[in-house]
Amino acid sequence: MSPRLLLIEDDARLAGMLCEYLGEAGFRVVVAALGHAGLAQRADEFDAVVLDLTLPDMDGLDVCRALRAKTDTPILMLTARGEATDRIIGLELGADDYLPKPFAPRELLARLRAILRRRTAPSADQPLRFGRLEIDRAARTLRVAGEERSVTGYQFALLVALAQNAGRVLSRDVLMDALKGEALEAFDRSIDVHVSRLRAAIEDDPRHPRRIITVRGSGYVFAKAQD
Repeated sequence: MSPRLLLIEDDARLAGMLCEYLGEAGFRVVVAALGHAGLAQRADEFDAVVLDLTLPDMDGLDVCRALRAKTDTPILMLTARGEATDRIIGLELGADDYLPKPFAPRELLARLRAILRRRTAPSADQPLRFGRLEIDRAARTLRVAGEERSVTGYQFALLVALAQNAGRVLSRDVLMDALKGEALEAFDRSIDVHVSRLRAAIEDDPRHPRRIITVRGSGYVFAKAQD
């Protein structure tokens, strides 16, 4: 499922641009033009909140304080204020990150993805288990029904990225971002080729995969519930 984002921003032009840009990146965006309207939303039903600190009806820091009092949903602040004090107070109130205006939409997207990765990633000491599939990130081993399967280091990292976001559709661009820092295979074969190799390693029938599913036009989703 695509991540849900609450955008509390009174600038209609900026909000419209971000809705379009983040929507193309796979987010479902709900816009609230006022602080009170944002607080009226069920923030715990969203995966993240992007909050402008300069709102016409109330101080954004008060909105941040009120949000954090009732939910642990990640909050990314947008601020045109030059004072570092406001950013520090916002972080002390429980915001997870901030971005000064003006900003590039791509940077906002990268920061949101980083926040969501930190939030959803289980402890690396704990193996990921999905039915008969076990992914031991500490030992970098992969087992199906107790039998170890062989994959390359890059393919293992790709599998971890998918499994840590089980149930979420990840585009190829998102997967490439998640794999930055991993040693690329010779000639950097495409994500699709590596997914095909992973299916051969973990699926009962790689031609009809039930674990790593292709979402046409969007990317891949790792299915949670399988035997």
